[in-house]
Amino acid sequence: MLGHQRVVDWSVSTARACSDGVVLVVNPDTANDVVNSETDIVVVGGDSRSQSVRNGLKAIPAEATIVVVQDAARPGASVDLYRAVIEDVKAGADAVIPALPVVDTLKRVVETPNGLKVQATVDRTALMAIQTPQAFRRRILEVAHESGDEATDDAGLVEAIGGTVNIVPGELAAIKITTPMDLHIAAELMGLNS
Repeated sequence: MLGHQRVVDWSVSTARACSDGVVLVVNPDTANDVVNSETDIVVVGGDSRSQSVRNGLKAIPAEATIVVVQDAARPGASVDLYRAVIEDVKAGADAVIPALPVVDTLKRVVETPNGLKVQATVDRTALMAIQTPQAFRRRILEVAHESGDEATDDAGLVEAIGGTVNIVPGELAAIKITTPMDLHIAAELMGLNS
C-alpha cells in the first residue's frame, strides 16, 4: 500500500490517463490479486523482465503504434512525464526515456578475499540514471525483442539494434520502490504525507 491504494494502482491510474489502453503484466503467483478496473488486459509475465515485456507486447492491439513500458514500482511518475516521452516519439524518435543526472560519486570495485576494493573512480559527467515510463515506436520495440536478448530496460535492446534513444528530463518522484524505505520516500515525494 502507498497512501490509500496499492503501488500498482497508482501506476495503472497514471498510465490510463495518458494512454488509449493499459496492459498489465503480472507475476503468475499474484495474477488474481491485481484486479484493477483501469486495466484493459492482464497478462502473465515471464521468467525475466524482457520476457515479461515480450508477453505484454503480444497482447497489445494491432492498431497501437506507440508503446509505453512502465515499471509499476515507479508510482510517482507523472502524467507530464508520460506525455513527454510519448510526444517525443510522435515527433520522430525511435525511443524516449527519462533520465536524471548522477549526483553521487561512482566507484568501480572488485571483489578480493578481504572484501570489496576500489579499482577506480568513474567519471559521472556522461552518466545518467534511467527511469520509466519509456516510450517506443511499436515496430522497433518488437524488432528489438525478436532477438530474445535480455536487458535491464527496453531501451538497451533498442540501442543494440541501432535504434536511436532520446532523453527527456526525469522526475525525482519517479523513484523505483525496491525497499520498504522507498515507500516512505515515494509517499513524501508524491505529497501523500501531508
